[in-house]
Amino acid sequence: MQYQTLLTSIEDSICTITINRPEKLNALNKTVIEELSDAIVEVYNSMDIKSAIITGAGEKAFVAGADISEFLQLDANTGEALARKGQETVFDKIANSPKPIIAAVNGFALGGGCELALACHFIIASKNAKFGQPEVNLGLIPGYGGTQRLTQLVGKNRAMQLIMTGEIISASDAQQYGIVNKIVEQNELLNEVKKVLAVIHTKAPLAITKVIECINNFDYTQEGYDFEMKKFGECFLTEDVKEGAAAFLEKRKAEFKGK
Repeated sequence: MQYQTLLTSIEDSICTITINRPEKLNALNKTVIEELSDAIVEVYNSMDIKSAIITGAGEKAFVAGADISEFLQLDANTGEALARKGQETVFDKIANSPKPIIAAVNGFALGGGCELALACHFIIASKNAKFGQPEVNLGLIPGYGGTQRLTQLVGKNRAMQLIMTGEIISASDAQQYGIVNKIVEQNELLNEVKKVLAVIHTKAPLAITKVIECINNFDYTQEGYDFEMKKFGECFLTEDVKEGAAAFLEKRKAEFKGK
């Protein structure tokens, strides 16, 4: 599929989605949101895709925020509608993808860009990456899940501080806070993410999907444990669990088929 604002490629069953507006620091606008939605649907539906990477074009930015020019005519109703559409068609769709989606963050990940990275299943960043939710500088708050996902990762107090101050933090601070999994040189970023995904590809695909479901449904109460037990039981309906057990007992590498 051809896009105006995205570049996509598939190699070794990994779909790389690159937001391609480097002259605007890859800022999110209406077209980017619509095309990201279409690209994620393709990840869901294509048998040729086992996982995906989201990144930004150029060396300066992953996504430096939303296109502020689109905000000038919004009121309460249209502002909520904008946030809801983005959340439902892109951010939640990424978070709930049955296939792993990793953010490869190069440069600035601010505002909606930080939220886009947070929606991915985890984040690997280059040394020059910067993270922040500076919406308060515009009289706004995060609208694509930032108050929720950041709090889950860093805790209430840290999220309060980061969002209320609009502070922009380094990749090393983001790693220390639990936002970033690993930091690498910028020229190694995509290869590093692909290495991680290559390992994940050797695991049972249906089990990976259930891992995503369980972690996304994390709950401190018994409901979280009950959900996990239900998904654990469902694994025994798959051919993959039989293959995994047989391969273990026969001391060979399992050949999972996602069935």
